[in-house]
Amino acid sequence: MTVPRETEHEPAIAAQLFGNRIDLARAYTGDLAERGEELGLIGPLELPRLWTRHVLNSVLLAPLMAGRVGDVGSGAGLPGLVLAIARPDVEFVLIEPMERRVRWLQEQVNRLSLANVTVVNTRAEEAPYPRQLDQVTARAVGALSKLIPLTARLVRPDGELLLLKGANVAVEAEKATRAIARGKLTDVRVEELGVGMATEVTRVFRARVQ
Repeated sequence: MTVPRETEHEPAIAAQLFGNRIDLARAYTGDLAERGEELGLIGPLELPRLWTRHVLNSVLLAPLMAGRVGDVGSGAGLPGLVLAIARPDVEFVLIEPMERRVRWLQEQVNRLSLANVTVVNTRAEEAPYPRQLDQVTARAVGALSKLIPLTARLVRPDGELLLLKGANVAVEAEKATRAIARGKLTDVRVEELGVGMATEVTRVFRARVQ
C-alpha cells in the first residue's frame, strides 16, 4: 500500500525571497506539486521537500542574475522558471531537449504570463546561442566535467557560468580541471548562498568564460 505524501508547507522565508512575486511562485509550486510526478518532472519523494530542496534552492541564485541568461536542461523549471518569476527584469532562455518537458515549461510561461522567458526545444550542444549569453546556469544536469563543455560554449566573452551543484561540488571541480582549462574558465570558485537563512544552503560553481 502506497502512503500518500503531503506537499511541504510554504516556508516563511519564501515570501521574503520572492517579494511581490510570491503569488506566482505559489502558483508554479502548487502546479508542480499536483502534476509533477504524473508528468515525470519530479520523483515521488520530492513533495515533502518541494519548497526547501527545489524552489528555494533555485531562487537563492536570483540576486546574481543579469542580462540574458540561459538555463540548460530546464526540465521542471528548476532553476529557470523560478528565477524568471523572481527576476522579471532579466531575460531567460530555457533550453530543454525533451518535448513533454518543453510543453510543461511553455504552459507555465503562458499561465504565469512570464514575458521574460523563451523556451527552446533543443539539446545544449545544438542550442543556437554560441558565445551569445551573458550567463548560463544549470541544475541536476550532470557532472561538471561533462556540464562545462555544454554550457561554456553558450557564454559570451567575460560572461559567467553559475551552476547549481550538491555537497560534492569540490570533488567534482577537482575532477573537472581539464574541462575548466579547455573551457577557458577563470575566477573559478564555489559559493554558498543562503548561509544563516532558514533554508538549505545552495552551492554554486561560479566562473568567468574568456
